[in-house]
Amino acid sequence: MKTNINIKLSGGGMLISCTMFALLLANSPLARYYHAVLEMHFFIGIGGLSISKTLLHWINDSLMTLFFLLVGLEIKRELMIGQLSSRQKATLPIMSAIGGMLLPALIYTICNYGSDTIRGWAIPTATDIAFAIGVLNLLGSIVPVNIKIFLTALAIVDDLGAVVIIAVVYTSNISVYFLLAATGVFAVLMLLNVMGSRNLWIYCLIGIVLWFFTLKSGIHATIAGVVLAATIPGNFKSKKSAGELFLEDEPEREDDESQHHMTDSPLLNMEHGLYHIVTYGIMPLFAFANAGISLRIGTGDLINPAVVGVFLGLVLGKQLGVISFAWLSVRTKLAELPVGVSWGQLYGVAWLSGIGFTMSIFIDLLVFGESKLADTVKLSILAASFFAGAGGWLVLKASYKPPSD
Repeated sequence: MKTNINIKLSGGGMLISCTMFALLLANSPLARYYHAVLEMHFFIGIGGLSISKTLLHWINDSLMTLFFLLVGLEIKRELMIGQLSSRQKATLPIMSAIGGMLLPALIYTICNYGSDTIRGWAIPTATDIAFAIGVLNLLGSIVPVNIKIFLTALAIVDDLGAVVIIAVVYTSNISVYFLLAATGVFAVLMLLNVMGSRNLWIYCLIGIVLWFFTLKSGIHATIAGVVLAATIPGNFKSKKSAGELFLEDEPEREDDESQHHMTDSPLLNMEHGLYHIVTYGIMPLFAFANAGISLRIGTGDLINPAVVGVFLGLVLGKQLGVISFAWLSVRTKLAELPVGVSWGQLYGVAWLSGIGFTMSIFIDLLVFGESKLADTVKLSILAASFFAGAGGWLVLKASYKPPSD
């Protein structure tokens, strides 16, 4: 079985490739065909229970629900058996993630104070774990396992914050009828859990109904993925930590122990199955569909307060927020540094947390839609993610101390 880290590393490469390909198409003579395909309409349903969307919206509102389902499964797993399962384990990544959300939002707000673009304050608060873990893996064995575990936990708390923000802040007009219907479907899923049902197909089929009612309710449809994840049974037979389970360098094989472990937990079965679909399919497709930005922009576009706020929030706010709140947690004895991890390495991870990409672009689309400003903000996200990744790589490289003989 391939480790989760190796999957994320190669998945990060696919994200970069699809992003570059989309940028190339959008700035070539083929640009009109690229956009025409994304604007094609597709219809499903009957009468009032129907949905008609462009291909772009089907990707962003439907396929990305599976991305959020995976995020929800990761959050639940970490809360049950992982780095967020006890106060001692959870304090440092939680506090670091809070700082990594507050300071970028504050910097963006300062840059956009008095402007209607202030509503985009949440864009620089997100971290793309696939890219961040990918950069860590480029450094090989000089990065201790505990720093990878810390980054994973931090990013998952970060994702939880993003999910809450999307559900509470970026929600359109609510339809009480469909919201009640979605609540009823959620109750059915919880009842299945309580009754001990482990059939994932039943959960998935009912989950599609949940997604439809959530979409119609006015709450962003992707939230249905997180809600569905909360109902999937854990049934963990082992308290093996998430760090050991997903970050260890195990061989690429399916032995009896691995097979047994996979069949013990419906949650882990679904999570492992979704990793390949999301990492190699949905996230690259999302990048390809949304990164096709025209590079014909003026200086005035680049100095827009939203563009500046996003860049500074990701590059400056993330690193300062994560490292300062981590230091405060350790200084006040609320938490301890992970074993074998130095402050220099932790600062390198703080840099990497500024790689926003997938979640930042997703929030950008919710805030600014398909406007020219949204495209310019995407460029800011891409540029900031590159600087944050390069900065993190350099800091981690410089903080490595080879073992003495």
